[in-house]
Amino acid sequence: MVGADSLALIADDIRTCRACPLCESATQSVPGSGATDARLLIIGEAPGAHEDKAGMPFVGASGKVLDKLLHVAGVARSTVFIANVVKHRPPQNRDPLPAEVAACAQFLQRQIAVINPLLIVPLGRYAAARWIPGIKISSAHGIPQHVANYIVVPMLHPATALYQPRNMAVLEADFQALGVLYRTVLGDVAQ
Repeated sequence: MVGADSLALIADDIRTCRACPLCESATQSVPGSGATDARLLIIGEAPGAHEDKAGMPFVGASGKVLDKLLHVAGVARSTVFIANVVKHRPPQNRDPLPAEVAACAQFLQRQIAVINPLLIVPLGRYAAARWIPGIKISSAHGIPQHVANYIVVPMLHPATALYQPRNMAVLEADFQALGVLYRTVLGDVAQ
């Protein structure tokens, strides 16, 4: 399968990348994982401590929330691809710096080109800003936007539900609407 081979090559390039200092403090890279033919691409900000240890995205507490939200959407995690804007954990879980985001941009662009999803769901302001510069995630979350050839649906980051439990209801409503949109777009493509 060409897609799997290409994603594997990108992952190898990520593992050997030394374009920014993040690789020096991280345990390992977190290239991304999921279905190579995913129609839904989820993009987080950066790996956290659990992801740094596992080498997989969204495996910690935020990952458990994301799994619940995908269930609300009626979408199996095994059918999506999950990546991050930066591919190594920033020290002390700080926000990624602009130079770090820029250093990893080519990897995310290559992954998107190989996967060619129908929907892109950036989680949180850093991931959403990659698609919609200057976005206010607090007011734009859950609203589909056409960007380039994609439908981009920015969402609050699942971690917000861990720190502000009232955000869980907002996330659940947004993901329920995402599930409806996803099935509609899949149906349109199938026709």
